[in-house]
Amino acid sequence: MNILKINGEEKRFEGDMPATLSQLLAKLNVDETTVVAEIDGTIIERGNFGKTPLVAGQKIELIRFVGGG
Repeated sequence: MNILKINGEEKRFEGDMPATLSQLLAKLNVDETTVVAEIDGTIIERGNFGKTPLVAGQKIELIRFVGGG
């Protein structure tokens, strides 16, 4: 089974796990332009989301920016 730890919670993927960070964000319905991503303690530049492969067991932190006043 493919498991990623996303924001401290285990997320299990039946069958194929998203291959890249971009695919994961799409599956989670997260707009790439509104998030900062960190994988195993390393911040991933937004331009590299589509080139960043995912491997079962990784720890991913997704921080969203929210506007307000």
